[in-house]
Amino acid sequence: MIRIGRRDEEGILNFICTTQQSNFQDLLLKWFHTHKRSLPWREEYIPYHVWISEIMGQQTQMERVADYFLRWIARFPSVAAVAAAPELDILKAWEGLGYYSRARNIQKTAQLLMEVYNGDVPASHKELLSLPGIGPYTAAAILSIGFNQPWPLLDANVERVFSRLADIDQPLKQKDTRKALENMAAELLYRKDPRNWNQALMEFGALVCTPKNPNCDQCPVQPFCLANKRDTVDWRPVPREKKKVIDITMACGILRRGNLFFIQQRLDDDIWGGLWEFPGGRLLENELPEQAVIREVAEETEWQVTNPVPFRSVVHYYTRYRVTLHSFWCQLPPTPVQPVLHAAKDANWVTLEELGEYPYPAGHRNLVQLLQRQ
Repeated sequence: MIRIGRRDEEGILNFICTTQQSNFQDLLLKWFHTHKRSLPWREEYIPYHVWISEIMGQQTQMERVADYFLRWIARFPSVAAVAAAPELDILKAWEGLGYYSRARNIQKTAQLLMEVYNGDVPASHKELLSLPGIGPYTAAAILSIGFNQPWPLLDANVERVFSRLADIDQPLKQKDTRKALENMAAELLYRKDPRNWNQALMEFGALVCTPKNPNCDQCPVQPFCLANKRDTVDWRPVPREKKKVIDITMACGILRRGNLFFIQQRLDDDIWGGLWEFPGGRLLENELPEQAVIREVAEETEWQVTNPVPFRSVVHYYTRYRVTLHSFWCQLPPTPVQPVLHAAKDANWVTLEELGEYPYPAGHRNLVQLLQRQ
C-alpha cells in the first residue's frame, strides 16, 4: 500500500494513493514493452552508453539526445577514447547541447576511470558520486539502467506521473512534497526488473502522461489515477511561478584579413568557457550596437576597429535569458599588431571552411553557419 499526503478540505493529510501495487506495475510494464521507443543506448545497456545518454538528457529532448548520442559514440566509442581526445573535439561533439561544463566533466571522469577503474564504470553508488558531474540522480540512473540494480529514479516525467496518480495539490519542490515523492518512488520500485520499471515510468510520462494534453483515454493505469477521478489532471502538477524572461543585447565584430577570420577562445571560468567566438560583448545602457562593437573589440584585443557594417542579428535562449546578438563587419587597421587578449585564453585566424571545426555558443554558431551559406 502506498500512502502519500494530500491536504483535503479540512487540512488533513490522509489520502491513500493505490492499494493494488502489483497490478499497477504489471500494467505499466506491459505498456512499456509494447510502446517503448527504440533508443540507441537501449540496444545493449552498456554502462558507458547509459552514462553518456543520462548526461546528454539533462535539459534536452530525447529525440535530440539520440542524434547527439550516435555521433558521440561514433567519435568516442569507449571511455578510453573520451579520456584521450583533445578538449576541442569533446566540445565540438557537444556543441548545441549547452551547459558545456557537462562535457568537460565527462572527460575528467573518463580520465579518472582510466586511472582508477581500468576504463570501467563502477557499479557502486558511492564511487559514482565521487566522479565529476555525477550526482545522486545520475548515479542511480547508471546503476538502475546500466547495471539493473534496484535504485528508484525521480525525474521530471516521473514527478508529473506521481503528482497525478496521487492528486498532489502542493508544489512539487516543497521539502515535504519532495520527500513524499521520493518515498513513493522507493515503494513503487519493481525490484525484480528495476531497469525496465524506471524506464517505463519515464517513458510513460514522456509519451502519455505529458505536461499538456495528456492522453488519459489511452492511459493503461487510469483506474489508479486520483487526478483523473477528480478531474484535476490539468492542474497537476501544481504549476510553478513562471520566471520572467530577461533580455540581453550583445554585439560582436567579424574581423577578416584576406580569406582569414579572427576568432578567440573564452576563458575557462567564463559562462561558455573554452568555446570560441567573435570578439564582442554586452551593450551598455543607452549604447548603440555599432558603438558597443567598437568598444568591445578594443577592450578585448586592443584593436581599434572602424566602419562597422551590419551583417546579421540572431536570437537565442539560454535558461531564462533571451539573447540578441548583433554582428558587424569591422575594418581593422591597415597593419594590425598582434591582439592583446583581455577576455580570451587563445585566438586564431582561420579560413571560412575551418570556422566550422570549432565549438561556439549558440549565437556565434548561428553566425558561422550564416557566413558559410553566403
